[in-house]
Amino acid sequence: MEDVLDVYQRPYDPLRPVVCLDEMNRQLIEKRRIPPKPGSPEREDYEYRRCGVADLFVAFEPLACKRVVKLIDTRTVLDFAHFLRELVETHYNHCEKIVLVMDNLNIHSIASLYKAFDPDTARRLTQRLEIHYTPIHASWLNMAEIEIGLLSKQCLSQSLSSFELMARQVNAWTLNRNAVCSTVHWRFSTNDARCKLRKLYPVIL
Repeated sequence: MEDVLDVYQRPYDPLRPVVCLDEMNRQLIEKRRIPPKPGSPEREDYEYRRCGVADLFVAFEPLACKRVVKLIDTRTVLDFAHFLRELVETHYNHCEKIVLVMDNLNIHSIASLYKAFDPDTARRLTQRLEIHYTPIHASWLNMAEIEIGLLSKQCLSQSLSSFELMARQVNAWTLNRNAVCSTVHWRFSTNDARCKLRKLYPVIL
């Protein structure tokens, strides 16, 4: 826990940006609408048609007020590896290293790069990453979770029936959040953890 909190205290360095990474999935749902009668509002039936599942990778750089959201139709080790490569080679190709904060999900590992790419490529990408994992049951330390909560509330709370429609909504939300420089102001420090979460620390007699 303190490792991640210390990372959040680092001053902004454009060559070594701190980027929080997480993911989520959403069902694609088509709701049945009941044709309105004269003088009555349109209603929705409780029944719906399930149209599949979309997965989203969210990379959030709080000190630069920047987020990258990628919508995909599967969630595999290979998908994760290709998203990491996109971060390194496209969005942060000017950086020496990406300081990456993420949880311990089974696909969130350097090994995914070696499953997706040849050893030389995987090694090159690995050398551009400095990874810090949140502890088990402490994924709330990952600021990307806050962004995902806002994305869910502001963009994905309504029913979306197709991958293309969701992609348009997510892209518009991402562009707007980046344009207005929205970010998260993290205030929880190591000293706060030692005080408020002292029960998690061993007792030294």
